Amino acid sequence: MQHRHHRRAGVTRRDLPSQAPRKRHTFTVMKNLFDQATVTEIKTRLHALTPASKRSWGTMTVAQMVEHCARGLELATGDRVSPRLFIGRAIGWIVKPLALNDDAPMRRNSPTIPDLKMDSDQSFDVAQTRLNNLIDRFTSGGRAGCTTHPHSFFGRMTPDEWGILMYKHLDHHLRQFGV
Repeated sequence: MQHRHHRRAGVTRRDLPSQAPRKRHTFTVMKNLFDQATVTEIKTRLHALTPASKRSWGTMTVAQMVEHCARGLELATGDRVSPRLFIGRAIGWIVKPLALNDDAPMRRNSPTIPDLKMDSDQSFDVAQTRLNNLIDRFTSGGRAGCTTHPHSFFGRMTPDEWGILMYKHLDHHLRQFGV
């Protein structure tokens, strides 16, 4: 019995078509709330909202969405702590790199954690001011200002992951209202 080698029927590796070159691992700088240009972009879009802004999908009013985003930033700063969800413990570690690995927007009608669900109406002006102040506080606190408490779905997160997630969350909801 002959051992199988790289050659079959007289064909060598050199005779085969060349393989496509391997992709080098490239890293792009993700948009995040630790970058001042990104913060300026988000705040400009936030201030373009009005109480009359209409949603393209979902059920929240513009005031509820702004308050929802403020509560999201409270998670990142540690002002609000949500318990880990069973589903997050089971698959959050799988979903986290998929959600945070590029600048692709979050999908429409993505599920939200219970602490961020909005069921009552808010004052738009109060919520907008509150969100603006939380953005300022998050950015001025820098990476050291991020919570060490695990995200209720994704689990443990680095400050950079919090910065990316907070940008993606705000971007998602500002897109929802056309800004």
